[in-house]
Amino acid sequence: MLNKKEKIENTKVKLEIEVAAPDVDTALAKAYRKVVKDVNLPGFRKGKVPRRILESRFGPEVLHEEALELLVPSAYDEALKEADIDPVGQPEFELLQIEEGKPLRFNAVVEVIPEVELGEYRGLKAEQEEAEVEDLQVDHQIYMLREQNARLVPKEEGPVKQGDLVTIDFKGFIDGEPFEGGEAEDHQLEIGSQSFIPGFEEQLVGASIGEEKEVHVSFPENYRTEDLAGKDAVFNVKIKEIKEKQLPDLNDEFVQEISEFDNLEEMKEDLKEKMLNRAEEESKTKLEESLIKQISDLSVVEPPGTLVERQIDRMIGDMEGYLRYQGLDLDQFLQMAGKSREELRDERREEAEERTRANLVLDAIAKKEGINIEDSELDSKIEEIAESYSDDPERIRDILEKQGRLPVMKEEMRIRKAIDLMVEEAEISKVKREEKAPEEEKEEPEENAVQENDKE
Repeated sequence: MLNKKEKIENTKVKLEIEVAAPDVDTALAKAYRKVVKDVNLPGFRKGKVPRRILESRFGPEVLHEEALELLVPSAYDEALKEADIDPVGQPEFELLQIEEGKPLRFNAVVEVIPEVELGEYRGLKAEQEEAEVEDLQVDHQIYMLREQNARLVPKEEGPVKQGDLVTIDFKGFIDGEPFEGGEAEDHQLEIGSQSFIPGFEEQLVGASIGEEKEVHVSFPENYRTEDLAGKDAVFNVKIKEIKEKQLPDLNDEFVQEISEFDNLEEMKEDLKEKMLNRAEEESKTKLEESLIKQISDLSVVEPPGTLVERQIDRMIGDMEGYLRYQGLDLDQFLQMAGKSREELRDERREEAEERTRANLVLDAIAKKEGINIEDSELDSKIEEIAESYSDDPERIRDILEKQGRLPVMKEEMRIRKAIDLMVEEAEISKVKREEKAPEEEKEEPEENAVQENDKE
């Protein structure tokens, strides 16, 4: 039974728990029957040592561990129910008393969902960008499609220019001495890719096939290889081949080769529609993030350390998934970045605390508004997922149930309702979208000592 509940920190509660003496005696008797099976003492057959002899020889403590395993879990669970608290981590136990003929007494300190002092979440003011797609943006996407389908044509003459792919031999020196990783043959480099250390590629512009150039650069102060960081280097570079991109003609034939459309106008319309849908989703996401940040800032809550650590785990798990998609693993990334796992966790901690705080605030809103998810709503969601995969809803449900995802889905849907409520109640002003120059996507370069791969 629960004797006392004491809040010792904003996110921690201490429970003083007691188990009746008869239950303790029963547990000690069961513990004796289990322990004695493995006891050998002179003058007694194995497993037949009387309890008083066993306790006299080894002390009463010989039975305590087994008895506690029988008593503590159920007593702790019952105390949680009596105290009406929701733990978020494993408890820390403190044994106060266990003795035959007396009650078991112990304390349990556990992190709990903290109380949230909610700010006003109705009528928040926010700006939302209008979802617009200019013709120039569509043209840029089409240009990128042409880039992706460009041919690389060898140049017989003419200088290296931005965008060219050059094949080079190079050898680097520091203070007149070659260094490890500073040499390569037949290396292919796209000029303007910024995959080499600053200043290297720019000095090749204007060179011709067969020309040898002396390139002077300085390694960045934060370069991943400490022996090279901040040092000046000279590279002897030979231009062996130059290829320039030849974009395909923009006509209906090109459109038919790369898409399911018959002509350029059809493809443009489809691209614009898809880009507008993405812009609308981005606009909605930014609006929701703005409202969530506002209510988080207006509310008072201390995120429990356990939940923050779990959030960091999820963030790093997402990062590992992205790295695998790029053909890397986390250890390779950390080695390239010159970081340890703990340093990476520390870098993510502030964002994890913000996310955890926001989740707690949204949960508090859902509780205050009495938001719940009915089984019928979950069924509809599963049917929606099944339809998107052209699969059977019952099969999808079975998979989600085996993965333990159904409770998570219900909670995500519950929080989604809380966000939707804030959006519905908000005073939203439409604003023009901030114009940004489109950036060209770059492929990840190969590794060698002169490549600048320290960016995340």
